[in-house]
Amino acid sequence: MTLRLLLPERERMRGAAEPEALRRLLGRADLPDAGEPGGRAQLLRHCRVVPKGWPMAALTRQLDCGDAAGYAWLRADPVHVRADLNAVRMLAWGNLQVDAAQAQALLKPLKLLFGDAGFPISAPVPERWYLMMPREARLPAFVDPEDVLGDEIHDLLPQGDAGRRWRQLLNEAQIVLHNHPVNERRLEQGLPAVNSLWFWGGGVLPDQVAIEATKVFTREVGLGALATQAGHTPQVRPSRWSADLGDALVDLRDMRDLAAVSGDWIEPAAAAVRDKRLAGVDLDSADGWRAALRPGQHWRFWRKPRSLFP
Repeated sequence: MTLRLLLPERERMRGAAEPEALRRLLGRADLPDAGEPGGRAQLLRHCRVVPKGWPMAALTRQLDCGDAAGYAWLRADPVHVRADLNAVRMLAWGNLQVDAAQAQALLKPLKLLFGDAGFPISAPVPERWYLMMPREARLPAFVDPEDVLGDEIHDLLPQGDAGRRWRQLLNEAQIVLHNHPVNERRLEQGLPAVNSLWFWGGGVLPDQVAIEATKVFTREVGLGALATQAGHTPQVRPSRWSADLGDALVDLRDMRDLAAVSGDWIEPAAAAVRDKRLAGVDLDSADGWRAALRPGQHWRFWRKPRSLFP
């Protein structure tokens, strides 16, 4: 049995002093070559999608509605952008506090726009919006919104001839949303306007998703959708590691308290590895850093402690 812990980018856990027990464990651990950074690459290290791709729209649509088969899907999520003198930056995605009534009101004029383009739009979940299209639709490469937050959006939109249509549709959608009455009310309530969309995750349901772990613990929709497609039932993450978790993939990407990550998860699991109750603990950070804790490493007492941070 192996415990696989998905960690956030290490910088997100920098703050208080590193636990000395963690530094000792890392000093004696094996450090595989760094993986590709980013949330998508991190999940793909643990979830094998066949054929290769990132059809997150189809996966989450299947999770939300169960009707993804037979079509291609593209997420067209509501976001908040802000223009300054030199750029337009995405400042919010996934946490805009859009309720179902607001989502349907915002969609009403967008249904005309995207319907005329041949891509019906719907919002089964207030902040997960979808475009449906023929299965054979060819889509350009899109960037995941988590990789856009805080950045200027222009250079991250699909470029060239393949992206021209989508840039045009985005511009038209921004015009529709700009003066929408829902946004006027949201601004009065101190909430950010839903003034743009972000296209991402396009594709069809994969033929297969495979996850090596036998249990998946997550509260995040994307990993939950991958796990469901792989035949797992995503479970609520417990407060700390225990032996009954077994062979598990545990999502800790929302945690920021390094003391809790170490004390509640890494250290007790490492003790189980030392006692050979676990085959190993694999640590995988969203920035690509990885570490492997294995039996026998506690004998490497000559090694100096190592910091988690670069």
